[in-house]
Amino acid sequence: MSEKKKTLVSKKYLLPFILITSLFALWGFANDITNPMVAAFQTLMELSAAKASLIQFAFYGGYATMAIPAALFIRKYSYKSGILLGLALYAVGTFLFIPAAEYQNFSFFCLSLYILTFGLAFLETTANPFILSLGDKATSTRRLNMAQAFNPVGSLSGMAVASFLVLPNLISDKRDAAGEIIFGTLSEAEKADIRLHDLAVIRDPYVALGLVVICIFVVIALTKMPMVREDEKVTDDAHSVKQTLSNLWHNVTYREGVFTQMCYVGAQIMVWTFIIQYADRLGMDKATAQKYNIVAMSLNLAGRFIGTYIMKFVNSRQLLTCFGVGASVCTLGTILIDGMWGLYLLVLISLFMSIMFPSIYGVALENVDTQDTKLGAAFLVMAIVGGALMPPLQGLLIDQGTLLGMPAVNVSFALPLICFIIVTIYGYRTLKQRAV
Repeated sequence: MSEKKKTLVSKKYLLPFILITSLFALWGFANDITNPMVAAFQTLMELSAAKASLIQFAFYGGYATMAIPAALFIRKYSYKSGILLGLALYAVGTFLFIPAAEYQNFSFFCLSLYILTFGLAFLETTANPFILSLGDKATSTRRLNMAQAFNPVGSLSGMAVASFLVLPNLISDKRDAAGEIIFGTLSEAEKADIRLHDLAVIRDPYVALGLVVICIFVVIALTKMPMVREDEKVTDDAHSVKQTLSNLWHNVTYREGVFTQMCYVGAQIMVWTFIIQYADRLGMDKATAQKYNIVAMSLNLAGRFIGTYIMKFVNSRQLLTCFGVGASVCTLGTILIDGMWGLYLLVLISLFMSIMFPSIYGVALENVDTQDTKLGAAFLVMAIVGGALMPPLQGLLIDQGTLLGMPAVNVSFALPLICFIIVTIYGYRTLKQRAV
């Protein structure tokens, strides 16, 4: 049977596929309600762009910390156990926003997000390889792209909450007739009252999210999940882990895939985090700027479904290469074109980013042995640390004001440009390797 005609998801796996796919939306929501909070905290807590972006360092640093422990936990127990523990940690992180808002402490918010992403690390380490395993290996990358298509659905929901419920209600973002934020000109007593109000506005969506997570925990706990080959117990853990690490290191496509994934996630988070700063320089308030983020995510969602369909006819490596070129060209335009057209190109990048994460993930794991999949998946999730490391660096560039005679916010997008070039090279190299 040709790859085109093979079933993407068989009937026996349909319910588990639907439930696990819902998790992709769940962490998408957390990702993209958090991105605009960088700009919100920058104003509210009177921070530099670099320090405010420590929100992203904490958020994506949790992935780096917990991905390997998550993989080892799943090796010892099962995918379902990993999902349930991930959901529990996710809920704990959201509820920590209650004391964080009470104490009005930026570090406490960072800690809350750090613990929340412990849960996300478990979910991503579990859900991605589990989706790959639910059917024929020949359709695994397409199947993951389909599941990942629901990640932007959650992201759009998070952005909508941020755009319509959080950012417009932040008193700290009120501006004068010239479009300048007035918060910094107020007295300390006035600032304290505004902080109390605004931190409550930021806190409430996370607490509501925690309640939703608990409901999903109960549903999955009561649902029987299939035992796939990767759930078989490993008898000699020390030996198998050592052998797995050796196998993964000597797999060039996998090894380069981890590095490429780190660069891609860094680029993704930089693009989505600093759309607001880019628009802010053009005189927009945060709520208006966030609407451009929503358009960007809508393009990302459309691109994910369109890309998944195209993969029925075009090799995923070839599509990854083409989309890498498209993202690079748009990013170059974002840097060089000052004004609204630069912002439009910045938004358009999201269309080309759409298939990158699942495609890199699927290509990297395609030739990894079954017994090595869990740890292999963990390192690919750990590569999300790119989202922790690169935004603070871009924030440092933005803080300069002007670079090379251009607005620093424009020049700062040279960082995601480098990342997209690396993605393009990986797509092209793996395409040539398969052709050999």
